[in-house]
Amino acid sequence: MKTRVSCFFLLVFFFVQMVKGEDADLWQLHASDISAPYVGAPMANGGIGILPWKEPFSVRQVILNHVFDTDGPQGVSRVLKGINPFLLSMDVDGKKVDSECVANWSQYVDMKEATHNSSFQIIGKADINYSICALRNMPYAGLIRVNVKVLSDMSLKVAARMDVPQEYSQSTQRFRKMRADATQMYMLQSYATSTHRQQEVSASSAFIFDEDKATEVLYDEMDKEIFFTMKLRKGDSLSFALIGSVCSTRDFSDPYNEAERQVIYAIHEGTDALMVAHCRLWNELWESDILIEGDDEAQRVVRFALFNLYSSCREGSRLSISPMGLSSQGYNGHIFWDSELWMFPPMLMLNKGIAKSMIDYRIDRLVPARKKAMAYGYKGAMFPWESDDYGEESTPTFALTGPLEHHVTADISIACWNYYCLTRDEQWLRTKAFPLMKEVADFWASRVERNDDGSYSIRNVVGADEYANGIDDNAFTNAAVIRALEYACEAATICNEPVPEIWKEISRNICILRFKDGVTREHATYDGEMIKQADVNLLGYPLYFITDAKAQKKDMEYYADRIDPQNGPAMSYSIFCVQYARMGDVKRAYEMFCRCYQPNLRAPFGVLAETATSDNPYFMTGAGGLLQAVINGFCGLQITDSGIVQLPSSLPEHWKKVIVKGIGPEKKAYVRENR
Repeated sequence: MKTRVSCFFLLVFFFVQMVKGEDADLWQLHASDISAPYVGAPMANGGIGILPWKEPFSVRQVILNHVFDTDGPQGVSRVLKGINPFLLSMDVDGKKVDSECVANWSQYVDMKEATHNSSFQIIGKADINYSICALRNMPYAGLIRVNVKVLSDMSLKVAARMDVPQEYSQSTQRFRKMRADATQMYMLQSYATSTHRQQEVSASSAFIFDEDKATEVLYDEMDKEIFFTMKLRKGDSLSFALIGSVCSTRDFSDPYNEAERQVIYAIHEGTDALMVAHCRLWNELWESDILIEGDDEAQRVVRFALFNLYSSCREGSRLSISPMGLSSQGYNGHIFWDSELWMFPPMLMLNKGIAKSMIDYRIDRLVPARKKAMAYGYKGAMFPWESDDYGEESTPTFALTGPLEHHVTADISIACWNYYCLTRDEQWLRTKAFPLMKEVADFWASRVERNDDGSYSIRNVVGADEYANGIDDNAFTNAAVIRALEYACEAATICNEPVPEIWKEISRNICILRFKDGVTREHATYDGEMIKQADVNLLGYPLYFITDAKAQKKDMEYYADRIDPQNGPAMSYSIFCVQYARMGDVKRAYEMFCRCYQPNLRAPFGVLAETATSDNPYFMTGAGGLLQAVINGFCGLQITDSGIVQLPSSLPEHWKKVIVKGIGPEKKAYVRENR
């Protein structure tokens, strides 16, 4: 086994501390009252999500990325909880360590190192601290590192077990002793089959000790746990770790042995090497970051939003991000328009690899989108409102969004075009994006209806405002279709492909309705009622369909207070923030910025919920909107046909400076200062 600590690792550790420097507090989110209201902050790596909680060593669940079963015998698909191999417990002098016997409890999330850290004192016996992370270098594995400082003589028992969630119908567990290259290993393994679609999931876990502290690990057949015991004296210290891996048949043909291999690899690497690799990859991610001078709260909230998006996806995965990421089973883990309209734009600016994975997800599912269009009597490709791993419609049947919310098909094409505009990758456009954009344009050409006056309408849809079902000529849907058709025409020209005249004709003649006073009308029968979220205002940004500042302002003044203040999702107000910031209306821009996150923060870490009244964090869609408010609003960045430009915009009066660094392929930094 490799030596656990070396001079090299210590140098790396001190270097990381120096990098943090004086702004360490801006990288950390703290909790200090174990009895206060608590919502956990997930730790994820794009493969699995781990949810720590406040009780000593508590991990409530593990979420698997894009591993689906159904929510019932004839139910829709739902992302699976994984077997949880991260359940540690500790007994001191025969008494279980729980919330009742600890003092000086505190936790903090370290965003720079992507760790969730806890510390407490077992009264009169020991000081304990431990750290949980989802390893960025091992996307199916997590690591818990524990340090014990003994205050008085005591006996210690540490156990680890696994939890198999209820959505599995069969499970087996075994304990293995094995020796590999002179290293004695003790592993706990569990294997289960999901109830309905027969997804097979396996987890393995093992303790890792320093070489000079290696101890025998035993198995308790009754409690189904591995454990070790020690007698410790005052002044002693002990460090150990628990490594766990969770694999499924979605990603491996043999998840059972793969989970075991990953644990064996981790044992031989050692915890220091694992953490060095983990931190190196996170340092690479943080080369693209947002710096806000003059508002520490905004800095932490915005960085936490970026941290959660980085945690939810990874370059090369060809997967996208669901509204709740890897924090929970919220929205069944499906992929919505949230991905393309809200999360993709900041990822495209800050991390091209993650953005490409999100687009790859849709490109890989073009075939089922063609089948859906055919099934509903249309041509081309019609993407599902809620997509699971198969790329088929996964919306619960009671929701009209599934059969009627079609704008997602336009949103995906727009995202493809924006990726091209940033990268200028013509080969990718020709071979990957344009085939999708063409199918989308063909779908809309078959979906619109021509009116007697030569205009075109899109009837019987659900728009971005999901309180309005089965309406005609929804403003956002129609404008998104115009943009998708225009971009398809431009892409065809670049690729030397024919441009059907019907695409041009439809794009020039789709209806955008207005009231008599010039305010854009949300749909044909809209008459001022409450709306769920921004719809018309998306025409000013991000569609750039309404470019006149006076017209944008008129629309914003009309719709801002019509958004449901209790159940409207977080991201709507970010759209208002972008437009007001670009207009130079600092007061209104900052008001909208605050409204897009402050009512939705949950103690103690500021985890973002979807609405002011919901309890379903972390809401990745809201994170995407919050980042756009800063990147595209206060900093003024915009992707155009010629690449990134920085438009005039204004900062809140108390902000000194915003720096958005690591932008685009050249990793440029853009600055906006208050003069």
